[in-house]
Amino acid sequence: MEFITNNEQETLKLGKKIVSRLQGGDIVSLVGNLGAGKTILTRGISEFLGVKKGVKSPTFTLMNIYSTNNPKIKFICHIDAYRLNSAKDLLAIGAMEYFDDPETLTIIEWGDKAKNILPRRAKTITIDNINENKRKICLN
Repeated sequence: MEFITNNEQETLKLGKKIVSRLQGGDIVSLVGNLGAGKTILTRGISEFLGVKKGVKSPTFTLMNIYSTNNPKIKFICHIDAYRLNSAKDLLAIGAMEYFDDPETLTIIEWGDKAKNILPRRAKTITIDNINENKRKICLN
């Protein structure tokens, strides 16, 4: 499935639409260049699920856990793999314990850096910059 967004606001709204295709236990790998909109899309998903705290990319902490107001997806595990030296670094921060939690949606920015340890069932969303504001977002 492919979508075109023309600005940050449309990318946020698309995140909210994507939630209908997700459930607890899902793992979403976000792939795209620096500044493509991975965090914006994550913020849209999180806002729709009722996350009150402002979602930011966990570039330096590597992983943030957010509580939601959703009865089926109670937590979002937000991981930024940009600074990982290897996919095994996810093991060191305890990310794997969230992968099989039926109440947690795991979203991994720069998921292509961790593809060797992601389960086959992980969903991939690719974000390509068309120009400064326009994005092509593909759900695989």
